[in-house]
Amino acid sequence: MQKTIIALVSLFLFCSCEEKNKKKDLLISGTIKGLKKGTLYIQKLQDTKLVALDTIKINGDSHFTSDLNIDSPEMYYLFLDRGVSNSLDNNLPFFAEKGKINIETSLDFFTADSKITGSKTQDVYEEYKAIVNKLVDQDLALLEKKLNAYKNGKTAEIVSIDKQQENLLKRKYLFTTNFAVNHKDSEVAPYLALAEIYDINLKYLDTIQKSLTPKVANSFYGRKLDKLIKERRKSEK
Repeated sequence: MQKTIIALVSLFLFCSCEEKNKKKDLLISGTIKGLKKGTLYIQKLQDTKLVALDTIKINGDSHFTSDLNIDSPEMYYLFLDRGVSNSLDNNLPFFAEKGKINIETSLDFFTADSKITGSKTQDVYEEYKAIVNKLVDQDLALLEKKLNAYKNGKTAEIVSIDKQQENLLKRKYLFTTNFAVNHKDSEVAPYLALAEIYDINLKYLDTIQKSLTPKVANSFYGRKLDKLIKERRKSEK
């Protein structure tokens, strides 16, 4: 009996050590220039809430590393708790995937100065953002014009601006759909369908899903897109 207990304890300790020493498949490293003290959190969205996957204390050295496991490319967030002050510029989204990812940025311009390398999925996402950000800038310019029109009581101008904003939104939705279809082999495609155009006409979501490669269709966001389409079909009957 004693020998059996010893054998079971040894097996448990061996398994525990093996699990502890198991190599992670995602290494995130980087530097935040100017950061001397604070806390970094690697987060992801889970059930509509951001949950922390890792916590990194910064005390003097602005370099950081994080070892994690990941099944398929997914949007993660590098959140900075500055400790002494609040800022809207404290959450940096990035597409994580297996391999080594490097994030270089600064304390003063946490998101604007960011340079993310090592993730092919992130490269595709940044290609999308480069175009969409131009549309966002155009919409902000129209919004400013509309506010001035309201102040000056220019009703006809307000109606005209509303129409321009509607057309701009349609352009964004169409561009996003085309981008997703043209990048059917990237997990960015189902992510954009879920994050940017989830309320678009169902036929466009169908088009995106049917274009996905088998690997992407079976990824984290591919499965979520399939679930969304099924739920919308059910609710729109």
